[in-house]
Amino acid sequence: MLKNGGQALLVLLAGLLSAGNAQARTLGQLEFKPCELKAPRGGVLIEAECAQLSVPENPQAPQGRRLDLRIVLIPAKTSKPKSDPVVLLAGGPGQAASEAYPSAAGAFAPLRKERHVLLVDQRGTGKNNLLFCPFPDWKSHASSSPELARTMARDCRRELEKKADLRFYTTSDYIRDLESVRAALGGPQFNLVGGSYGTRVALEYLRRHPDSLRSVFIDSVAPPELVFPQDHARNLEEALERMGARCREDAACGKRYGNSLQTLRDFSERLRRKPEPVRYRHPLTNEWSRVDLTRDTLMLVMRMFSYAPESLSLLPLLIDRAASGEPEALMAQAELIMDWVSDALAHGMELSVICAEDEPWLKLNPADASTLMGGEIVEFTKIQCAEWPRGQVPEDFKQPVMSDKPVLLLSGEFDPVTPPRYAAQVAKTLSNSRTLLAKGQGHTPMGVGCMPRLLREFVDTLKPKELEAQCLEVLGDTPFFLGYEGPAP
Repeated sequence: MLKNGGQALLVLLAGLLSAGNAQARTLGQLEFKPCELKAPRGGVLIEAECAQLSVPENPQAPQGRRLDLRIVLIPAKTSKPKSDPVVLLAGGPGQAASEAYPSAAGAFAPLRKERHVLLVDQRGTGKNNLLFCPFPDWKSHASSSPELARTMARDCRRELEKKADLRFYTTSDYIRDLESVRAALGGPQFNLVGGSYGTRVALEYLRRHPDSLRSVFIDSVAPPELVFPQDHARNLEEALERMGARCREDAACGKRYGNSLQTLRDFSERLRRKPEPVRYRHPLTNEWSRVDLTRDTLMLVMRMFSYAPESLSLLPLLIDRAASGEPEALMAQAELIMDWVSDALAHGMELSVICAEDEPWLKLNPADASTLMGGEIVEFTKIQCAEWPRGQVPEDFKQPVMSDKPVLLLSGEFDPVTPPRYAAQVAKTLSNSRTLLAKGQGHTPMGVGCMPRLLREFVDTLKPKELEAQCLEVLGDTPFFLGYEGPAP
């Protein structure tokens, strides 16, 4: 007979085993086990639960290559969660939902009080047969030449075709996967949360399977009619024009930088004629580099920094210093941006989407020649797609989506990629919808201010038109940096 100490040990072991079993759960046919999420390049670990589901790569050849989809569950904070999970659809195209979630977790916190959050990486991203293509060393090329674009696509295709039929990595294939996951879970209705390219997925899902969905929230809306990247040059031009106007109207910014947009135009033209050598320290390794600053690099920083108001507020300063012969800070930012882009987006999957769903409608707009970005991104895309296998899309893929399902649409006032007019366009054919505007914000502002609370209220009530959204009015402009120390006090 065990003494008291031995009995206590058995009780403790039994408790630990019970706790371990409690962490595993079965939903429908899927068994979820403990796992962890981590954003690319580190960050906070998030406890989660993971399951797998096997699906055919080609739906017409179920006996052929199969994909083991990783399904991630971020559990609700209640022991009795509601039956309709929230499903995150990531942007890009090329970003994995499981890698996007850690930075967006705060926006989902109110939703998790009663609902699970479900993450299903789009095939070709994350751990779902990642279609990764390394970008050429941007420091070794003065510009993105047509031959460079062609060679990159050919090399990428040659390598990825060893493990994938690149025709079957489109939006429609992803929606088919999500429906398979939903069926394996027992057929619950989904609450979709899509950002940027994820809004295209959400709207197409709504078109094809309205009964599968309970609600749809789309942030930074891409209309079905939109052709990527047809409007990129125009939208960025408008965003930079607003930045320049705001700086001129701000007494401190206008006095310090004058007409920052004209300074940018003049500097861009100077670099077009002749790139300028720069010696600077890498922002992470502190090692010295010597690189030619090109117009392409300048516009990369301008475009990526326009996404968020915090980084946009730095642009007049970066432009002024670089044009005045001190481009070191701008080059350091370019290093960080290129590192992030190469890691965060699966370029092979991006090409499978864009070459099937956009390139057939993509045309070079002569008016783009007068913009800062120019028409290079359109030319680059068409060259790469000429080398890429093309999947099929439904005939009505580019038509507006009509629905009476509850839909909430959010836009950032200064979004340089998906401006507010896109959301207004989409809402015209959604009879039970409402558009919201996040003042002073940029791309994908769903985590800002009171928006997480409004999102939960929308999912709870399914009444977008009754939301009290005045709290978004208090969001305002981010002051411009007058030096590297920050804005004026």
